[in-house]
Order: sequence, then C-alpha cells, then structure tokens
Amino acid sequence: METNKKSSFSGRLGYVMAAAGSAVGLGNIWRFPYLAAKYGGGTFLFTYIILAFTVGFALLVSETALGRKTGNNPIKAYKILGAKKLKIGGWLNSIIPMLIIPYYCVVGGWVCKYLFEYLKGSSQILTQDTYFSNFIANPISPAFWLVVFAVLTFIVVIKGVEKGIEKVSKILMPILVVIAIFISIYGLMTPGAIEGLKYYIIPDFSRFSIMTVISAMGQMFYSLSIAMGILITFGSYMKRDVSIENSTRNVEFFDTAIAIMAGLMIIPAVFAFSGGDPDALQSGPSLMFITLPKMFDSMGLSTVVGILFFTLVLFAALTSSIALTESAVSTFEDEFGWHRKKSTVILGFIMIALGSLSCFGYGPLSWIKIIGMQFLDFFDFLTNSVLMPIAAFATCILVSKVIGLKTVEAEVLRGESTFRRRKIFNFMIKYLCPIFAVIILLSSIANAFGWIKI
Repeated sequence: METNKKSSFSGRLGYVMAAAGSAVGLGNIWRFPYLAAKYGGGTFLFTYIILAFTVGFALLVSETALGRKTGNNPIKAYKILGAKKLKIGGWLNSIIPMLIIPYYCVVGGWVCKYLFEYLKGSSQILTQDTYFSNFIANPISPAFWLVVFAVLTFIVVIKGVEKGIEKVSKILMPILVVIAIFISIYGLMTPGAIEGLKYYIIPDFSRFSIMTVISAMGQMFYSLSIAMGILITFGSYMKRDVSIENSTRNVEFFDTAIAIMAGLMIIPAVFAFSGGDPDALQSGPSLMFITLPKMFDSMGLSTVVGILFFTLVLFAALTSSIALTESAVSTFEDEFGWHRKKSTVILGFIMIALGSLSCFGYGPLSWIKIIGMQFLDFFDFLTNSVLMPIAAFATCILVSKVIGLKTVEAEVLRGESTFRRRKIFNFMIKYLCPIFAVIILLSSIANAFGWIKI
C-alpha cells in the first residue's frame, strides 16, 4: 500500500520549516490584519486561535498522515487509499496550487517592485496616492516583476527537497521572525499605537457574529495551507520516524505566531496613523501597497523600515510560492514520470501564461470581468472560496468514512507511544471540519453573487 519517494526532508526541523514556510505567506502579512480589524480585533484573534488549534490541527494531521502513508501526490494518494468516488478530492488538491501560483507570483512581483524602489531610495514616490494603481495598470512593468518573482521560486524548487526547499526555509524563516519582531516593536513605539494594540488583543464579544467564525475559518484554510495539496506532498517527503503530532503542533504554533506578529506590526501603527479609525485597516491589498508606505514615511526612517518590511514580505511570499510550486511539480513527476527540471520548466510556462492574465487584468484586459471580478480576484475566489472547501470536505470524508479514523491514528502513532489530541482530532474530522467546509463554500458563493454581504 505504500510507496517510497527518493526525496525527503532530513528530519522534523526540515519538515516544520518547510511546512511553516508554506503557511506563512501573504495571507499572514496583510490578509490576517485586515480581517482582524474588520471583525472586531481581539474577538477575531481569539476565534482564529481556537479554530487553528482544533479544526486546523485535525486537517493538518490528516493531510500530512495521508501523504506519508501513501508516499505520493494527492491524486495517487486518493487512488492508493481506494477512494474512487472521492477522486475529485485528489485532483482538486493537485490542481489548486497550479491555479494559485500564477496570481500569487503577480502579487509577489508587486512586492519585488516595492522592495526595489526602497533599495533605490525612492520611498517618496511610493507614498503617492496614484502610484500603486498606475503601476498595476502598466502593460509591461507588473509582467516583468512577475517573471522576476517566478524565477526566484524556480531556482529553489529545481534544486529539490533537501538542498532547495528545506535549506532555503531554514534560512528564511528565522530571518523573517527577527524582522517581524523588530518592526512590531518599532510600530508599538508610535504615539497612539497602544490603543490599537488594545483593540487588537483584547476581545470585545459584543462584536462577535457568525461572520467572525466564517472569516476566521476561511483565513485558517488560507493561512495553514490546508486543501492545497502542499501538506499531502510534504507529508510524502516526511521520514517514518518523525512525529506527525509534534511536527503539526510546531507548524500550528509557528504560523499562528507569525499571524499574530503581522497584526502587531500593522494594526497598532496603522491605528495610530489613521487617528484610531479601524476602517483604515480594511483596504485589502492597498493596505500593504498604499497605506503602509505612507505610515513608514510619517514614522521617519521610511527607507530602512520599508526595506525591512518588504524584505520580510518577500521572504514570506517566497516560502509559500516555493511550497505551492513543489506541490504541482510533485504531481507532474508522479503522474507523467517527468524529471524535476522538465516539470518545473513546464509549470513555469503555465505560471507565466496564467499570471499574465492576472497582470493584464488591471491594465489592457481590465475590461474583462468574470462574475464582476478581474482575473486575479476571480482566481483567488475560485481557489480559496470554492475549490479548497470542496477539497477539505473530500479529505474529511476520506478519513472518516473511507479509510477510517484508525488508519490515520496508526500513521500518527508510528514510532510514538501516544496520540495526545486523538479525541479532538476524531471529533473535528468527523463532525466540525466537514460542516465548516460546507459553510465556507456556501457563504462565499452567496457573497460573490450578492445574496449576502460578508
């Protein structure tokens, strides 16, 4: 029932750094603070932490265990486990990264451009209200920076698992944490930032609503790399003597800590910069590319802080992009028998082609809309709000109904004496996880078509 892959992580640290790297990305840096501000600050934070260590834990363990047990990509993992009626789950887990990578590289390219401008000492032009909109509407510049970011990703992936992904993750993740701590402390020293800190960390349950739970759940899927094929792929590289439960706990902690620090970096400082207006935080991508450069400029040392911040964002984006690309490359290697270089190059063409659509969707192709969305927004909606909940639901059914909970438990217990959170895992994967996946799917579709407003 099991197959062995030649590639593997050197040990637990290698897996944890790579899996945490996949989880820590753009979603943590701007999406988490944006949602936290919108849904009550401390109330959202409290809800997210509870969900991450219950529902998130169950799905992290499931996908990692399925990957290690089968030693294969999601498509073959589902086949090996006899899930013929659920094979769509395996296909979705493999297709989702191929749809995410192109538009993710577009945003990664934006980050490269801003870091380049800060390194040039051109921080002042970044504070102009129209700079960002003019840049993304340009028919050439965003495409150039898309290619730059994609090449950085390819260089790491083409080197393989241990020499590429693991080695880079071990270097970038600690640096990312140090920079995040520095910027957080610097931001908290801004006059008026303490009020923003209180708003962020002290729960006010009068602000709690069902949308707080739905939004926190959606962010958790996005942030922990659940239902993207990444964890199944990385699980297939995990050695048999590495503890799945301990590794999962480390990934949970690392990802949640970075998300909390992202909030500490952004919410108190922007809160102070805007004079205590939480709405200033609810501007989506423009928060990172319009509001923050202005905030850095007002704080002084704008060039230094800007370089540090966008270096941090670039590292976070790269670790996630590498993980997504690796998941897709693994599928090509296993399904078509291609070697790593060929798989990476072919995926590169797919990334550039679809990524160009997302680039030009704000410029020459801005007249084209899908359900009222530009290409980048549509790909984001399709993957995160539609396909990922379906893939997660399929995983829950596979574990609870097809192979049985005992199968995953046995894999978790390989080399271990106990499965400490077994009861939580069983309850979550059997009942709450599939329910939440369905709620996210239905609410997201209803919101896209204007039936409800999230």
